[in-house]
Amino acid sequence: MRRLSFCISILTVMAACTQQPAIDCAYSGGKPVKNLAVVVVSTPADGLTLRSVCFVNNGSKSVTIDAIETSPVTVKGTEVWSFQPSSTSWRKDWVLPVERDFYQRNFLGMNDPDYGGGIPMVSLWNKDVCMSVGLAEPVLKQVSLPVSRSGNTARAAIRQEFATPVELAPGDTLFALKQFVTEGKGDFFQPLRQFAGYMHDTYGWEAPVSPEEAYEPVWCAWGYERTFTVDEVIGTLPKVVELGFKWVDIDDGYQICEGDWTANDRIGAEGMRRMTDAVHAAGLKAKIWWAPMAADPGSALATEHPEMLLVKADGSHEDISWWDSWYLSPVNPHTWAYTEDLVDMFLVDWGFDGFKLDGQHLNLSEPDYNPASGLSSPEEAAERFPEFFAHLYHRAQADKPGSVVQICPCGCAINFFNLPFMNQSVASDPTSSAQIRMKRMAYAAMCPDLAYYADHVELSDNGLDFASQVGVGGVIGTKFTWPKANPDATESGGSLLTPEKEALLRKWVPIYRDKMLSKGTYLNLYTYGIDKPEAHVIEKDGALYYAFYAPSWDGRPITLRGLDASRSYTVTEYTADEPRSYTVDGANPVITPVFEGNYLIEVK
Repeated sequence: MRRLSFCISILTVMAACTQQPAIDCAYSGGKPVKNLAVVVVSTPADGLTLRSVCFVNNGSKSVTIDAIETSPVTVKGTEVWSFQPSSTSWRKDWVLPVERDFYQRNFLGMNDPDYGGGIPMVSLWNKDVCMSVGLAEPVLKQVSLPVSRSGNTARAAIRQEFATPVELAPGDTLFALKQFVTEGKGDFFQPLRQFAGYMHDTYGWEAPVSPEEAYEPVWCAWGYERTFTVDEVIGTLPKVVELGFKWVDIDDGYQICEGDWTANDRIGAEGMRRMTDAVHAAGLKAKIWWAPMAADPGSALATEHPEMLLVKADGSHEDISWWDSWYLSPVNPHTWAYTEDLVDMFLVDWGFDGFKLDGQHLNLSEPDYNPASGLSSPEEAAERFPEFFAHLYHRAQADKPGSVVQICPCGCAINFFNLPFMNQSVASDPTSSAQIRMKRMAYAAMCPDLAYYADHVELSDNGLDFASQVGVGGVIGTKFTWPKANPDATESGGSLLTPEKEALLRKWVPIYRDKMLSKGTYLNLYTYGIDKPEAHVIEKDGALYYAFYAPSWDGRPITLRGLDASRSYTVTEYTADEPRSYTVDGANPVITPVFEGNYLIEVK
């Protein structure tokens, strides 16, 4: 708390908060606190309106505050959509309609033992307006961005909750975190790009730029699952080459356990090197799966090096549910040194060319009370969490310049502050084709030069939706097994390369490699959710590539946005089994396709 005298000349005092939902407000026990003046400074910056908000006790008695809600925005309408990129074990869609009586907390701290973090911005939009609100802080803060709907009105705000209620004496001031709002049209894409631009200009946040190799199609050995053999991987390489893939991802199962990342007796260090030598001899590159920052309780690492383990307030360790592991302290010099040594082993000793970093725990951690971490406060572990990836990424580039570093936070909305320390994003265990497409939009908004790997096609609708990978500019990927499945794999039937699946790969991999839409520029010409059918547009080499998605479309008119009214264009159905072309007039660019699932066209 501070006295207000130093700033009264530059701030504007607003009305004391009431129970109205559309103003900044402080709460105690769920009720608005009386006798508070709300003081706000609004400043335009990079398309955003920055807001500095504080609450002044102008009464004669002390007041107690346990929460504040600031920068509320509302959108009305029968159809309102939202962008809510927070993380829980439910792995919900980031983009979803705000239906009647909807509520989602969107807490940016830990929501489940190993799920937390996200992008500190939410958006609401209808056909006429888009409103967004978010944090303008240099690090991730433990706040919520709740979205709700009452009647015809959807609402979003920033909510700070205080574990220890704040006692505000007469004349004292409580300052909210730095925040922003935006107002415009369309969906979340433009506000998210404006936010990323502001973070770059203000704090030096850098959107990553991917090396050329990050755009090459991927075959992953995960189809053989954890009991894969060296011979299975090497035996599949001829088919991998034949079908046009350029990356081989060696997945989970080579290690002794999480934390002890040396090769197990089944594979051996010589087996790891034999695989990378075979991959390179075939003209391919190899990534290795790794769950850094994880250590099994029985691992030698956890047993012999407790100085690396994250310690919670009660003295216990933070769990990673998927692997029954513990977190390592993310901001800890011992963890950093150990991790850098592992990078050397993977890239130099074993010969890999990059990483598939995996696990929802890669997004955030709880506060760290381990004295060996040397933190000034336990909360530094969350706020400085991205420093872990900075050490890993820079060591990888020093060992092997251009090495690919993919962070896959397993269904989480990516921690925005991790982005500068990766050069390949990923659909991250999508639960549907729709998630593959909407996540591509989010990454393209924040990081237009970052490769987006669409994950294994087996995770898409029906396990074969290549159109949702290619049409939005995703890097194509698969985990097929050939000529047979691993007998111990739990989902062996779903990964086996059948003649039908091979025929699809022979169709879609050449399309991907010919067009390379993953290197194109994503254009936000349609409003997600509002415009029907769902539409995505990529600009590449002087052409526009439109991708439309719907369960079925019956020939209703679709306008091709973004064309020059003074020109005519040739439309080519480039993914059809028998591609056909036709002409449209730029002054009236209307098409009437009939399709099931998707309709992908090239317009020149």
